[in-house]
Amino acid sequence: MEIVKEESDGSIWEGYVDWRKRAAVRGRHGGMMAAGFVLGVEVLENLAFLANASNLVMYLRKYMEFSPAKSANHVTTFMGTAFLLALLGGFLSDAFFTTYYVFLFSSLLEFLGLVMLTVQAKVSSSCEEGNSKGCKEVGGREAAVLFIGLYLVALGVGGIKGSLPAHGAEQFDEGSPQGRKRRSSFFNYFVFSLSCGALIAVTFVVWVEDNLGWQWGFGISTISIFLSIPLFLAGSPFYRNKIPTGSPLTTILKVLVAAALNRGSSNKPATNAVASLARSPSTSTAKQLINKELTQNNTTNPTQSLKFLNKAVQNPPFHPSLKCTTQQLEDVKIVLKVLPIFACTIILNSCLAQLSTFSIEQASTMNTKISSLKVPPASLPIFPVLFIILLAPLYDHLIIPFARTLTRTEAGITHLQRIGVGLLLSVLAMAVAALVETKRKAVAGAHPDAHPLPITFLWIAFQYLFLGSADLFTLAGLLEFFFTEAPATMRSLATALSWASLAVGYYLSSVIVSVVNRVTAKASHTPWLSGHNINHYRLSNFYWLMCALSGFNFLHYLFWALKYKYRSTQGNK
Repeated sequence: MEIVKEESDGSIWEGYVDWRKRAAVRGRHGGMMAAGFVLGVEVLENLAFLANASNLVMYLRKYMEFSPAKSANHVTTFMGTAFLLALLGGFLSDAFFTTYYVFLFSSLLEFLGLVMLTVQAKVSSSCEEGNSKGCKEVGGREAAVLFIGLYLVALGVGGIKGSLPAHGAEQFDEGSPQGRKRRSSFFNYFVFSLSCGALIAVTFVVWVEDNLGWQWGFGISTISIFLSIPLFLAGSPFYRNKIPTGSPLTTILKVLVAAALNRGSSNKPATNAVASLARSPSTSTAKQLINKELTQNNTTNPTQSLKFLNKAVQNPPFHPSLKCTTQQLEDVKIVLKVLPIFACTIILNSCLAQLSTFSIEQASTMNTKISSLKVPPASLPIFPVLFIILLAPLYDHLIIPFARTLTRTEAGITHLQRIGVGLLLSVLAMAVAALVETKRKAVAGAHPDAHPLPITFLWIAFQYLFLGSADLFTLAGLLEFFFTEAPATMRSLATALSWASLAVGYYLSSVIVSVVNRVTAKASHTPWLSGHNINHYRLSNFYWLMCALSGFNFLHYLFWALKYKYRSTQGNK
């Protein structure tokens, strides 16, 4: 990638180019204008993704004759795969391509997958309520179209989630307090935009799917992701795109191997040559920037945290290719230090997965009418979405300014404090979910033949209010924490850890359900979460179990959060 410099009144953004591969210019590229296009794109992208994910459990159950547990397992696997693939999108953005091109390619993949799902739904459109004789569990060619389409969507969503948040955050100047404050606001409004797309998805699109057919719902999603592409391209003249600097995984692996194999000792601080990098930046400007950073950091001793890794630079290298710089060592230490924080958010996302599947099944047995309006069960997520939409601006314009005044710090509330509040709220969400399920089961026991049960689904809204608050605090906090703390060469990959936490949480939720069923089947010959009738489940016991796990997880988080030292004081002092 060759950079063409051009004359301008503004100075050059080092390490950044515009969409034509010319040097990005201050005052012309980056800023809120560029980030605004990203926020608009996120509305359309999340609408396309969540419209079908939120109702997929009902689609698989009604039209494919899957059991509730099997439907929930397929949905959690699909969601988990989509979010886990964000790591691939982040890696490609940092190592080989820019976030700009990774988004464009990923959106085309999601568009192709949604086209396939629309075709599959059209073919299966004869499977209607009231004419279910033609409905059978999908198999053969229909299964291939369904699952290839689903996982093409997952691949596209992963690439978008791994590139789009980092692309928006890169538009701000972290060298100034104003730039850092605006970047923090961007992450708040990124979650706000995500929720706006979700609001349309779980109301209008779900209504279309339930009343007009799934082919129309998939069609709306297809149009939405298609429209996101020209909207993203419209911001091209304003974007500044970070130049890829080579594989971050190569650096991590090299430091770890060097620390394990380097022998002997040296009393002198490391002064290794930058030329030993396994992969050089793709442009001369990027090379100069990286070399300058490494030279400055290579003249200092390694920090004393994670001392076992210091052998990577202090001891003679086992092989010339294992020569490491102090900067590379410190970058790897940063990555290792954030991993415990990442791990502590997994249980929260397992709770999110359970509530997004079993809660819809619960609501399908309850009275879903509000006055004369009948609300589809799949529209339940409207409650946390609405709460996030209301809370995000309030948080950014009232809570944070008040906290900054109170604490006299730039951030007001640190990233880890924000994440901790979200984890605590998830404990309360699971406790409320257990109490609500106990009440629902009592009504089901008193009215065994009633359908729907004489209890409003609005009871479930309480647990969603806590969950929505937890999601806002944790997701926005994680995105900003990983982006801010990560080395500049690994930011897209690090930001993708926020989505990877969701992925592992969804996978873990399936594992927890399987383990609970096996253990309870052996103990009482009746699994807690098995069968076609959710009224026979012991779901309240399961929710109490998740509440206990969330409580222990919160204590575990406090241990690591109190020990963590921020890479810099910017935004956290």
